[in-house]
Amino acid sequence: MSGWTQLRPKSSVQRYSLALLVTALVLLLRGLLDSLIGSYVPYLAVLPAVIVSARFCGLGPSILAMLLAFLSEQYWFIPPTHSLQIVGTGERSGTIVYLLVSLTIVIFAETNRRTLAKLAISTEKLRQAGDELGRSHGELERRVAERTSELQEKNTELRSQAEVVRQLSGRLLQMQDEERRRIARELHDSVGQIVAAMAMNLSDVERESARLSPKAAAAIAENSALVQELSRQIRTISYLLHPPLLDEVGLASALQWYVEGFAERSKIKVSLELPDDFGRLSPEMETAIFRIVQECLTNVHRHSGSPTAAVRIANVANQLRVEVQDAGKGVPPEKQSEMICAGRTGVGMSGMRERLRQFGGELEVNSVPGHTVVAATVPMSQPQAKTASAS
Repeated sequence: MSGWTQLRPKSSVQRYSLALLVTALVLLLRGLLDSLIGSYVPYLAVLPAVIVSARFCGLGPSILAMLLAFLSEQYWFIPPTHSLQIVGTGERSGTIVYLLVSLTIVIFAETNRRTLAKLAISTEKLRQAGDELGRSHGELERRVAERTSELQEKNTELRSQAEVVRQLSGRLLQMQDEERRRIARELHDSVGQIVAAMAMNLSDVERESARLSPKAAAAIAENSALVQELSRQIRTISYLLHPPLLDEVGLASALQWYVEGFAERSKIKVSLELPDDFGRLSPEMETAIFRIVQECLTNVHRHSGSPTAAVRIANVANQLRVEVQDAGKGVPPEKQSEMICAGRTGVGMSGMRERLRQFGGELEVNSVPGHTVVAATVPMSQPQAKTASAS
């Protein structure tokens, strides 16, 4: 197909010239072979001119070659020569057969040429479409690469920002603990001392209550009781803000004190299970675990409606596992879906997760009606310090 297209002359003058040249050569060869061929199948000798013209020159030149070959054959080689007269039925039949065969060759060649031309155009269009598709594919790959690079940069930036937020959250929690420790110390050392002085003064006045009126004596006694209650409340608040046992003795004693006080205040029966050889941890980790237990028990009191709670701490596969279990109404399914899918949690739950994240720990919440377990797992990557008994 491509060879035919390349051999076919481009201009009309070239095509007609080629058709005339081929016809002249065929007629010349016909004249040289006339002594051998004679008038036997006379038109067969000039059909090559029609075939070549139809194949390489197109419709017009091939028809011209067909007519010139017919007229030349009729004039020079078919008796009576030098005349265009068609004599006899056989000659008429030969003429009709020649014209039909020639027209068939011309029509077939022209149809084939047009089909090949259409096919060439289709092929060229396909090639252009392929080139365009290749360019589009390359452009798409380039845009995808650019977009991927942008997303990677954004992802890196988001990770960096998330790390900054985590560091800030950890720092805020640390500052919160330090501020609680400072307020607890101020309450104990300043306000507590003032209240103690007031109690001593009221004690002195109360010893002189015999000299006062019954109403004044009753007021003094009532004020004395109020001051003692105030002193107890200040001491309790101070210890809840930051129990001194946590710094002085360790987590085990601080949890024991807090669980007993929580049970007394909330009327919820709480059990505490600790390993026999439970030792000291880093101050930051002990504070984090104490706050997690404190937050969990507060949630049990506020939301669960459970009459009992259990706190368990154990060393499992070089990990510290802290569990707080209740027997309350559980977390509603829609709330659990928000916690799992959307990551929406309360301030207390977010604070616990952030505290654990500082140590590479995780927080799990498993809840069904009548049973809820909040479990915190922290890797024991830091060596324990001296044991509580040694302290």
